[in-house]
Amino acid sequence: MSRTAVLLLALVLAGCGGGGRAHGTATLWVTEGRGARVVWSGPVPAGLNGIQTVAREVKVSTRYGGRFVQSIAGVGSSLSKQRDWFFYVDGVEGGESAASVRLKPGDVLWWDYRHWSGATMDIPVVAGAYPQPFLRAGPTTVVGDPAVAKPIARQVHGTANGTAAARSRIVIGGALAPGAVHIAKHGDGYELDLGTAVARRLAHDPAALRYRF
Repeated sequence: MSRTAVLLLALVLAGCGGGGRAHGTATLWVTEGRGARVVWSGPVPAGLNGIQTVAREVKVSTRYGGRFVQSIAGVGSSLSKQRDWFFYVDGVEGGESAASVRLKPGDVLWWDYRHWSGATMDIPVVAGAYPQPFLRAGPTTVVGDPAVAKPIARQVHGTANGTAAARSRIVIGGALAPGAVHIAKHGDGYELDLGTAVARRLAHDPAALRYRF
């Protein structure tokens, strides 16, 4: 076989696989009502895009040439009822078609069906995929009671009550009610504010915020 033929065969084989699947696994969550009801949750292969990933586990219909989701598990988008499917990767809202997002090993892809209004159409980041948003953003400082701040800092590979500038912050207590959680953009990173009770739970269980907006 000539060198040219070998190269052509290699290119064909590289294109076969249809999803550019990478080694390793990611995680898929499908929920409704801001995480109130779990439809599907489990490990999935890395390397697929955001629509291929959910479609391999539950029934999906698409629109606009397959680039946007119309329904998942029989639950469809409705403009009149202002309900739609939104997706997040590592807790960060998708800013493009899910067909353009390729999952890497360790990623968390979260599809949630919820009501929206003008004020809630975009929710840039959610707490439920913790600690992913902070691992993704970079250096994080955790501010508060050292007994609680130190284990949380270890979860995000950050520092407790550090003085050095950090891209992201986790603040314990403050003016929040004991069980409250609030997350928002913070410059190039994120800020997570935790009530004292939920912070204590999180210090012992990194999954304590799972599915929470």
